[in-house]
Amino acid sequence: MHVEIYTDGVDEITVGGSIVRVDLVSLSPTERDANNVPKKVFRQRLIFSIEAFANSVEVMQNALQGLVDAGVVQRNPARPSMHPSASQAGDRVSAETPNNPRPTNVSTNFR
Repeated sequence: MHVEIYTDGVDEITVGGSIVRVDLVSLSPTERDANNVPKKVFRQRLIFSIEAFANSVEVMQNALQGLVDAGVVQRNPARPSMHPSASQAGDRVSAETPNNPRPTNVSTNFR
């Protein structure tokens, strides 16, 4: 049997040298913030080489395109990035986007 992990999304991606760390989170069933929104809880960290991360992104983009082509997912128009480039060692990119019109209890992966 293989262990499976459920995640509500990616909270943070950290690039350090030739290593990429991807933090997976779930929405807490019990903890809520001041706005009564479920808090994100760290669940697991994926650690990739730069090459493995780039390959993984390509696989996920292909999967997403298949979902778009099947009509399961609709893409929103691209918006200007609110985050600095993550190309330098030690940079962090958060999945949070300010002024998002979607409900806050929706996975950040589909904003």
